[in-house]
Order: sequence, then C-alpha cells, then structure tokens
Amino acid sequence: MSQAGVIKTDKGVDLRPIARVDVGPVAKFLHENLNNRITPAAWASAIIPTWQTASPNHGFMLVGDGQIVGVYLAFYSQSCIAGRIEKICNMAAWCVLEEFRSHALRLVRAMLGQEGYTFTDLSPSGNVVQLNARLKFQFLDTGTALIANLPWPRWSGIRIVSARASIEAVLQGRDLEIYRDHAQVAAAGHLVVVRGDQLCYVMFRRDRRKGLPFFASILHVSNHDLFRVAARNVYSHLLTRFGILATLAETRIVRHHPSLSFMLRSPRPKMYRSDRLRPEEIDYLYSELVCVPW
Repeated sequence: MSQAGVIKTDKGVDLRPIARVDVGPVAKFLHENLNNRITPAAWASAIIPTWQTASPNHGFMLVGDGQIVGVYLAFYSQSCIAGRIEKICNMAAWCVLEEFRSHALRLVRAMLGQEGYTFTDLSPSGNVVQLNARLKFQFLDTGTALIANLPWPRWSGIRIVSARASIEAVLQGRDLEIYRDHAQVAAAGHLVVVRGDQLCYVMFRRDRRKGLPFFASILHVSNHDLFRVAARNVYSHLLTRFGILATLAETRIVRHHPSLSFMLRSPRPKMYRSDRLRPEEIDYLYSELVCVPW
C-alpha cells in the first residue's frame, strides 16, 4: 500500500489518493464490503480503465492501522465539448466500513476539492442523492422506457453487427475511437446498425432489476434517426444474440419514446455538478457504467 500522497490524518485515519499500487487491496476491500458478485480480479480490472488519459488518481481511500476502511473510486476522462476540452471526474463506488462512517465525508471533500473538473455520479442511492443535492449536484432527466425484447423480423436493408472484427471494419472516425476505448471494458456491450451508407453505433450494459440480470441499458447511440428506425431490430438482436429479455432506454439517450414500451415510475437517478456543461452535454461514456459489471 502506497505511503506517498497522504493528505492528512484525523484521529488515526489517513486520507490518501488511490495509486496504481493500491489497486489490489482496494479491489479486495470492495469485493468483501460492497459487492461480492464482482471478484477482486474484476474489481481491479475495472479500477484501471482501458482508455488513455492523465488520471491524478483512481479515487481516494481511508486507511486506519494500515488497513483500508473506506474507498471512493473515480474514473477520469477528457472530452471535446462545444469545441473545448472538458475534464470529467466520474464518482463511482463509495464504501466505508460502518465504524468509520464519521470519516466518509472526507472522501467526498477530497474528490470535489479537485479543481477544473465536471463531476458526475451515475449511480447515487439512498442518502447519497440528498447529499449530492446539498453539494449543488443537478439531476439528469432519467425518464426510462422499458421494452420487451421480442424476436421481430428484420427490416429489409438493415443489418446489425456485433462481432468485434465486423465492428472494427464498419466504424470510422470518432465512433471507432470510442469503440476502441471501450472494447475491453467489462460492463459494455457493442453493436452497429448498418443501413446502406448509414451507421449507428450502440453501446449498452447488462443490468439488474430486483436482482434479476435480464436487462440491457442503452448507454450510447451515435445516430438517433437511424436508431429510431431500427430500434425493434436492435431489441431483437439483444434477445437472440445476447439472451437479454428486456431493454431500458432513457429517452434523453435514445431521443424518442420507444413504441410498445412503458415508462418506469421511479427511474434510477443520475446527477452531475458543473459550472460549464449543460445536462444534454453529459453522457455515460468513460464511466463506471461501462467499467463495473455489478
């Protein structure tokens, strides 16, 4: 466990940035205390994302008597938005042992104390939502449609590719760059809709609802007009190729209200804090949603 970068000590509990050397112990801590469905090896793989960026840390941790007692993961990225480079810090898995909960806010202050970032929290739950609101986070519109994935006949002229070699062959430009950045992350699935010379790159993740791992959540759509036309074929492909029974589609991501769907009464909240970006400029790429297969 690294000793460099200790920020301060408070009653025997040190606050430290998570360095690469700490990834193994942090992964073990998260497996044992947050989600044991994810193996330590899978946690470790998720903590260090496959895209290349200058990351100041992998989040922050609390250490007491040489043992990790709290962790707040972070995923960093840079995006060109409205012609300028924006630095994003995605605040991810947050876990503090019960007897050290009085120190939990130190992790939050360390994270938000990093200047120049837009902060996203894409899986806040429980009291975290109210805490984020007090810290001036805004809610994203996460209105979500639930669609049954049915084996629809394919429309003439539309094909869907999901094999890696096929995706590499058809994508180009920024779509290909995004795909290559995310091709190896554990929680992202990929497919491309092809119609003539039109392409739509779709990224999704397998998701759980009420403990059931039968859902896909749409994370990214590159061509909304084509997706609207081919949506049924996409849902059918998720069923027949990936064995996924239903799709969750946020209307702000797919930009239409899917037919034969119904809106969830209580969609999961997602939040962000920025003095520069608007809600429509926030996406789910380069985040825990693509890295952590909970």
